[in-house]
Amino acid sequence: MSDPAIADYPSPNFSARRDGLLPRLVVIHYTAMQSAQAACARLCDPEAEVSAHYLIGGDGSIARLVPEEMRAWHAGVGTWHGQDDINSRSIGIELDNRGTHPFSNLQMTSLETLLHGIMRRWDIPPSGVIGHSDMAPGRKVDPGPRFDWARLMRQGLAATLGASVPSQVTEEAFREAACAAGYPPDIPLETLLSAVRLRCAPWKEGPLDRDDFRLPLG
Repeated sequence: MSDPAIADYPSPNFSARRDGLLPRLVVIHYTAMQSAQAACARLCDPEAEVSAHYLIGGDGSIARLVPEEMRAWHAGVGTWHGQDDINSRSIGIELDNRGTHPFSNLQMTSLETLLHGIMRRWDIPPSGVIGHSDMAPGRKVDPGPRFDWARLMRQGLAATLGASVPSQVTEEAFREAACAAGYPPDIPLETLLSAVRLRCAPWKEGPLDRDDFRLPLG
């Protein structure tokens, strides 16, 4: 798959990756703003002190804001597989979406093409493609329940869901399984369950059950 056309809109909001770290994750966000233009302006505003490596519009257009080798300021506080400073360990992609409507086919197609290149360049496995809500449960919900993770899974661009279910459904067993998948373990059960369901089964409600153990394979 060839690399997509990308327009450069350099943001001043970046720094060097710390401790010699290289990208091992891709974190997907939604902008929660009225337009891609408004999001781009904010991500390039030095007073906002936020950025991402890429911004993809609803029309499929791609803006590069920060070079991949640099540390963009997109992830904030959170962990994945027990590791913090996600900004130094990741590439951030913002999608023009308010979280209240589906992601367009043009936008998803551009995301897929972009992911193919990023994952190839940095040797990032499908399990390294995560949502903001995965690494910051309770604090963030993007890319939200309307994001089509299954579409990425079918192309090997995100971790597939496991089928292992324990003989007994308990909070302890669920925490252990979620932690093995990458989620932080030291948060309330309701928060952890909501984050897992956002990724794996956003339509689900109610108490913990056996199907909630079908977590992304790390």
